[in-house]
Amino acid sequence: MEKNSYFDGGLLQLIGWKILGFLVTIFTLGICYPWALCMIYSWETKHTVIEGKRLIFDGKAIQLFGNWIKWLFLCVITLGIYAFWLSISLKKWKTLHTHFQ
Repeated sequence: MEKNSYFDGGLLQLIGWKILGFLVTIFTLGICYPWALCMIYSWETKHTVIEGKRLIFDGKAIQLFGNWIKWLFLCVITLGIYAFWLSISLKKWKTLHTHFQ
């Protein structure tokens, strides 16, 4: 039996979650940006099935916030050079907290 991989989320749901994340980020002056990222990524993984197994995301915003502070510090002390690695660091963190259900 062949196991399928698919994404079952909808466009309107994604737009709604992204708008909510944007508004939360704006109204908190960026402080809750890690929460918005976790919220959106959790929705994406919840609607993703790989070879018949649904993904789950167990990352918490407070964990990401701690990393965010560390990454900001590294950007400052390297005069912005670390910013080139920031997206890779975020991807590694997301992958670390993504599992099969």
